[in-house]
Amino acid sequence: MNPLPASLLVTSTLLSSLALADDPTPRPSLGRIVREDPALDALLAPDASLEVLASGLNWSEGPVWMPSLNAVLFSDVPENHVLKWKEGEGLSVFMKPSGYTGLPPYSREPGSNGLALDPSGRLTFCEHGDRRVSVLTKNGGKRTLADHFNGRRLNSPNDLCFDKAGNLYFTDPPYGLPKGPADKDTRELDWNGVYKVSPEGVISLLTKEMTFPNGIALSPDEKTLYVAQSDGNAALWKAFPINPDGSLGTSRILADVTPMAKSGNFKGSCDGLKVDSAGNLWATGPGGVHIMTPDGKRLGRIETFLPNGNCCFGDDGSSLYICADAFLTRIRTKVTGSGFQK
Repeated sequence: MNPLPASLLVTSTLLSSLALADDPTPRPSLGRIVREDPALDALLAPDASLEVLASGLNWSEGPVWMPSLNAVLFSDVPENHVLKWKEGEGLSVFMKPSGYTGLPPYSREPGSNGLALDPSGRLTFCEHGDRRVSVLTKNGGKRTLADHFNGRRLNSPNDLCFDKAGNLYFTDPPYGLPKGPADKDTRELDWNGVYKVSPEGVISLLTKEMTFPNGIALSPDEKTLYVAQSDGNAALWKAFPINPDGSLGTSRILADVTPMAKSGNFKGSCDGLKVDSAGNLWATGPGGVHIMTPDGKRLGRIETFLPNGNCCFGDDGSSLYICADAFLTRIRTKVTGSGFQK
């Protein structure tokens, strides 16, 4: 199916909203594939297209594939709820509230953001409004995994990932605070950090060198931690070697797209990211989802013409779900996500 012009597609899909998810006819497609290197052909088929699954969202974020539900879950941060999309069933509310349990109003982004599964398959949340990382318990409640560091409240945990041993890694920028990055009244930490929580619950600050750490992911061998920096003046991704003692070594800039961010020609910022089984990164940024090698060579991007929150692999591992502003979209890939078995 030939992609529709972005402006026309946005108008038509917003009118049909959730009906798209249940329609057995071919779905509208969105955006285009920009090929910067022939090596991209090994990851995306030449005729791959981005299908629209659902629309009418406020700001979609933090998707995770739930094998137990055979569905993708994702946050709508301003609406303070988690949504579920399942083939044949469409869109439904999975949890509300998802990240803020106080009295409104709090901030423009009070809900959950990043979602992930721990090694036991339990759903975990980065909660903006309640300023914590939590896990869903068997009785349907939540248990706090981290909400303070050295006696001070976290800013607004944004994204997270786990290693196989159960160590939790998460980023803590200020975007969910009542006044966002300008909030000097509510925040208790003077930095935006990257943290680790051990399986025993010990929280440690890994680095505070990044201005606005955002998306986070591990390499398949768990020897490298990747972190996105959502800073329009320094839009980049960093790679940190993980030392044997669990601390981080000296970082290197994996890729820098600051010129794209400053040009005004591309929507979005460096936000969420995932890694495939071959170690390539699929990272949202200015101009869509950038696909790059473990060395930072950019092979191409999935251009949605919209700002994109985050992405995740799902289905059999060879589908990439992308939260693109008001839309949930999906594209088939020729490689599986890290951790999927074919």
